[in-house]
Amino acid sequence: MTVHEWASLLVQQVAETDWLQWVAVAAGVAEVLYARAGKIWLYPTGILGTVLTIYILWCSGLYAECWLNGYYFVMSVYGWWHWARKKNTPPVKASYCNAAEWWITGAIVVLGTLLLYVILKYKTPSTVPFWDAWVSATAWAGMWLLARRKIENWILLNISNLFAVPLLFYKHLPMFAALTVFLFVIAVQGFFAWRKEIRADALGTMIPGHS
Repeated sequence: MTVHEWASLLVQQVAETDWLQWVAVAAGVAEVLYARAGKIWLYPTGILGTVLTIYILWCSGLYAECWLNGYYFVMSVYGWWHWARKKNTPPVKASYCNAAEWWITGAIVVLGTLLLYVILKYKTPSTVPFWDAWVSATAWAGMWLLARRKIENWILLNISNLFAVPLLFYKHLPMFAALTVFLFVIAVQGFFAWRKEIRADALGTMIPGHS
């Protein structure tokens, strides 16, 4: 397709998007912006967006995507609980993965890709089962790391975004591809913001009497 044809398709999709989808997309954008800023509000907005997305996908008959968003819902609830400020307990700070967390991350990516590939290949009419599975599994791993406030979450989420953009264009979904490009940029900014926070915390611990 030419650039003009892609632009026409984008305009058509925007015109045909109902208010419920716009609310779901807005909640998703708000979730990422809150995540970049390190605000716990990322979880309630993420939960709202996920619930709406599950409903929209279910009505559209995209049941496999509903399962994936069900996972995002569970991870958002877990992340909210894990990240919440508790009495006499400081909030969870951003940090780097340790060896065990890297192993878990790798397992989520590999096993998630294989599991989803088998389901999409043999239980759905998907025409891109492997790439769909890969994009989802890397996002799974990123969500798990985000819930634990590990800076590597941005890397995993952007690996997912990087492959999702051409996949969405292939599926003639340029509006969602454009949104994914936006999320990619936000994730890059989030990585550097969290790295700055980690370095500031490390510097503080090296200064005697610093709180």
